[in-house]
Amino acid sequence: MEALLRQVFGDSSDSEDKSEEKEDSIDDVGCHSTSDPNYPTWEPIKEIKGLWLCRHFLSPHQQSTFLSAIQNEGWFLEASNNQAMRFGDLPSWAIELSNSIREVVLYGDRIHEPPSCAGSDRGEAACWLPPDLLSREPFFDQLIVNVYQPGEGICAHVDLMRFEDGIAIVSLESSCVMHFTQVGEVSDCDKEQPDLPMIKIPVFLMPGSLVLLFGDARYLWKHEINRKPGFQMWEGQEVNQKRRTSITLRKLCHAE
Repeated sequence: MEALLRQVFGDSSDSEDKSEEKEDSIDDVGCHSTSDPNYPTWEPIKEIKGLWLCRHFLSPHQQSTFLSAIQNEGWFLEASNNQAMRFGDLPSWAIELSNSIREVVLYGDRIHEPPSCAGSDRGEAACWLPPDLLSREPFFDQLIVNVYQPGEGICAHVDLMRFEDGIAIVSLESSCVMHFTQVGEVSDCDKEQPDLPMIKIPVFLMPGSLVLLFGDARYLWKHEINRKPGFQMWEGQEVNQKRRTSITLRKLCHAE
């Protein structure tokens, strides 16, 4: 694992030199001072194995930087376009984001200890992703950017099996509640068997949050964002909806 750290982030002297830089940029996403009260903090969604939330992954300045980079791509010049996909070679800003996700997995602060990594040369040290996912190259090679207007969301789904385990979702602009339901249960978007009881796990995503899904969370739970009136509730209050942008990063499975 030490070799992996050196390969991805360089020697410690490099980090010390860069620590003197104060201004946020795309290159220092996820690298906040530990004295910052908004330092990226990991917490597990205890009901769902393999689901982790990193609050404050991106600072407000970093969020603006990524939104500007997306705007400069020219993907959403027409109002009818609300989704862009890229496969293989990703834009430079998406590669920087991918590297920063790996960095915050390795160095981010934590509320609770993540599970130990079986087979890791870190022994009983803990991690948020299994070592084989954390060390793969490229870390991600498929990108989806979605732009949702108030009231627009996405129905419950499990990501296609053409993608490997380990999926990252970055939420920008508007807060929202993402709901998780077990595979086989009926969601709010489904019309069949409306009276069937189900377990719904809500997760509050504020702008700049990062969600990681692997294992059970990736394969055995559907996720959805229903932004119709009455569904975006958190702590007894309805979430004020604005335009929301999401960035999803995944890894394509190798063709057999």
